[in-house]
Amino acid sequence: QPMSCSPRKTDLAAEHTTHAVASRLAAATEHSYVGDFVLGAIDGTVTTFAVICGVTGAGMSAGVAIVLGLVNVLADGFSMAVSNFLRSKADREVVERAREIEEAHIEEVPEGEREEIRQIFAGKGLAGEVLETVVEVITKDRRRWVDTMLTEELGLRLETPSPFKAGLVTFVAFALAGLLPLAPLFFIAQLGETGTFQISALVAGLAFFLVGLAKGREVNRSPILSGLETLLVGGVAAGLAYLAGAGLKGFVGG
Repeated sequence: QPMSCSPRKTDLAAEHTTHAVASRLAAATEHSYVGDFVLGAIDGTVTTFAVICGVTGAGMSAGVAIVLGLVNVLADGFSMAVSNFLRSKADREVVERAREIEEAHIEEVPEGEREEIRQIFAGKGLAGEVLETVVEVITKDRRRWVDTMLTEELGLRLETPSPFKAGLVTFVAFALAGLLPLAPLFFIAQLGETGTFQISALVAGLAFFLVGLAKGREVNRSPILSGLETLLVGGVAAGLAYLAGAGLKGFVGG
């Protein structure tokens, strides 16, 4: 009696149908902004809650924490967004400049560039008529020729993120995550200083864990482990900020 396929093997087979492979390869050429969102969210949560912990450790009021926290969300969030914008813009400019150079090389020394294509694919194990056919097919289309040189010779990724989208996603993620630990501080009158900080800590911890889950899914790691790792990093940062605030308490009249 033939053995039935395991669920894992069945799933793998479904992932390798003609349509599934084509869809996966097409998606691989598109930039995912999930990484930008996760990066912004982690930094927003860590830095904002660190501000709250520092203020609490220094014995300052919740009002001070709110002001400094909001300033952090706006200033640090904008700074991080601009940095990501400039990084994405630089990546795009590198690809554009490399394309211009390869275009010029093909125009000036086409045979030399064909030889580069030939050696690239010879290094992949092709030889004889098959190799020459591949070289001919690739070099017949100028766009394909240049794209091949960029990816195979220079190791560049052709599809780069939109600088504006990368910056915007980073700022939105930073702001949304950064505002979470601040939210309980607006209810200080109802909860009292200690109760508010405790709720803020719980909210921040939950935010750390959820962002870590998203990061784990993005990089194909265990979401739970990634969530715990991010929670640990955020907790250490918050603890250091609290100790720093407590150590400087005498300088702020606490």
